[in-house]
Amino acid sequence: MRPSGRNLSECRPISIETGITKHAEGSCLIKVGDTHVLCTATIEDRAPSFLKGTGLGWVTAEYGMLPRATNSRTRREAAAGKQSGRTQEIQRLIGRALRAGVDRSALGERQIVVDCDVIQADGGTRCASITGGWVALRLAVNKLLKSGLITSDPLVDHVAAISCGIYAGQPVCDLDYAEDSEAGTDGNFIMTGAGKLIEVQMSAEGATFSRDEMTKLLDLAEAGVAQLVAAQKAALA
Repeated sequence: MRPSGRNLSECRPISIETGITKHAEGSCLIKVGDTHVLCTATIEDRAPSFLKGTGLGWVTAEYGMLPRATNSRTRREAAAGKQSGRTQEIQRLIGRALRAGVDRSALGERQIVVDCDVIQADGGTRCASITGGWVALRLAVNKLLKSGLITSDPLVDHVAAISCGIYAGQPVCDLDYAEDSEAGTDGNFIMTGAGKLIEVQMSAEGATFSRDEMTKLLDLAEAGVAQLVAAQKAALA
C-alpha cells in the first residue's frame, strides 16, 4: 500500500493554471499533488555570445526553492552567496530537457529564460518544473509567433517529466516525498509528447534493480507522461 493510497500506476492530481504573472511573456502555476511550482518564461532579444552569428537561439532555465517550501526553513542561497550543487544540476537538467523540444534555428538569435520557483515541495520538483516550464515556454513562443518576430514554430513537440521508482519492492509511478525518501530505486524520466526519451536519471538508493524492473518503470513513466501532456494541452486550450 502506498502512503497516499494511490494505485501503483496512479499519478498525483495534476493542475496547470496559465497567465499567473503580469509581466512574463509566459507563465503558469503547476501543481502535482502537493508540489507547486511557479514557472515563467522571459524572451531576451539576444542569444548568448557563443551563438553570435550562428542564427541559432537558446533556451535556458533557472531553478530555486522558497525557504518554506519544505517542512523546515531552508536558508536562501543568495544569503549563502552561491547556489548549491543540487540547484545547479537541476536547472541544467531543465534547460537540457526544454531545448530537446526546440528547433533553435526557427527561434532565431534570441534567448528564452525559463524560471522555475518551487513554492511547495513534496517530491518531484524537477519533473514538475520541466512539465510546467514547457507550458510557460509555449506561451512565450506563441507571443513571438503572434507578433511576427518568428514565422515558423520552433517547438517541435511537448516535453514533460515524471518520477518513478521501486517503493516497498513495487514499481510505482509519480513518487511523492514519503515514497521518494524511502525508495530503493529512484528515477526521473523526461519524454516528448510522442513518447521519445530525452533523458533518464536512475539510481539505486538502497537496493539494486533489475532490467525487468527498469522496463516496468519505463512503462509507468510513458503512461504518466501521457497524462502530463494531456494536462499541458488542456491548460493551453
